[in-house]
Amino acid sequence: MTHFRHRKFNTRDTYPEQKLDNDLCQAVVAKGRIVFLRGQCPQDLDTAKDIGSHDPVEQTHKVMQNIRQLLEEVGGKMEHLCKVVVYLTDVRHREAVYRTMGEYIKGVHPVSTGVVVTALARPSWLVEIDGTAVIPDDDK
Repeated sequence: MTHFRHRKFNTRDTYPEQKLDNDLCQAVVAKGRIVFLRGQCPQDLDTAKDIGSHDPVEQTHKVMQNIRQLLEEVGGKMEHLCKVVVYLTDVRHREAVYRTMGEYIKGVHPVSTGVVVTALARPSWLVEIDGTAVIPDDDK
């Protein structure tokens, strides 16, 4: 790993009553170029068109694919992701969203905050995730 991940844990141990599998940590110590990602929604990055699904799993896949694509476009990798903030419109989608997100952050261990909100910018959106990454100077 390019950054020091302090107090790594997996949500399957922290929330045994939920079927989660997210590699997270309590703190990340990073050095390098900081990338702040806008909240990513279930839409195409080039056309801004929604994916047309009301399924939280499908929406989360698109959101995480967007995050990965943006990081790669600026010279980063998912392993450079240090923090994510997950916005949900319905707490009942938490497990599905976090399980899906976990597929993309396996072995990464970012810090994570989850927030339940009344609504997102479009009524069809169930999830939005923003992220912060730090690309080490030697990974140019």
